[in-house]
Amino acid sequence: MFALAALMSLISQVSGTPYISGGDSPAGTDCSGLASWVANVASGRPAFGSRFNTGNIEPALLARGFHYGTAPNSVVIGWNGGHAAVTLPDGTPVSSGESGAGVKVGGGGAYQPQFTNHMYLPVEAAEMNTEPVADAAPQNPPLEPAPPVIPAAPVAPFEPEVPLDPEAAVGEDTAARDEAPAGEGPPPPPAPAATVDPAAPVDPAAPVDPAAPVDPAIPVDPAGEPLAPVAEPGLEVIESQRI
Repeated sequence: MFALAALMSLISQVSGTPYISGGDSPAGTDCSGLASWVANVASGRPAFGSRFNTGNIEPALLARGFHYGTAPNSVVIGWNGGHAAVTLPDGTPVSSGESGAGVKVGGGGAYQPQFTNHMYLPVEAAEMNTEPVADAAPQNPPLEPAPPVIPAAPVAPFEPEVPLDPEAAVGEDTAARDEAPAGEGPPPPPAPAATVDPAAPVDPAAPVDPAAPVDPAIPVDPAGEPLAPVAEPGLEVIESQRI
């Protein structure tokens, strides 16, 4: 097999050289001569000194390990009775003699509609990467062993709470209330108001309690002293003097 870097180096070397019919040197070449150089390098041969033409291209490619048809990641050569072109494994087309120019990169390459014949030389996938990666990390690094599992400490059994003694549940607030001195508690209820018996004799010298209930049946003068009852018209007046 071949390295893609060797093919790209060849194309870089001969690109731009003039079209020379039957040429087989860096000075110039024709279409089949360029196909010969690419096929030689791809099969591990020297580029120059063993060229072919469109008349014997098929057996020459078979001798170099090519297969019929096309395939990706391969050197593909297409031709007909009068022209040939190449497509490199990375898809780069190269040719000589197209549009009156010499060796050039570009154009339709091996996949031009005019070509009725195709042969290819496969390239291994590992050889497509021409730049090795330094210090590449492994895709799947080995797994580290898991740390040992430490068992959890035993948990003490649950103990129910001890019921409280009703007699011992008296707090400081209750004791303070029981020991509070007299006079700081709630005030006593008010005593009921005294009532006046209307049948009892009245002492003129006794002071009159303004809060005592007044009997509406006993007339009172402006000074607050009770008056003798006044007889209604037609009735006998028993007393008209002050009591």
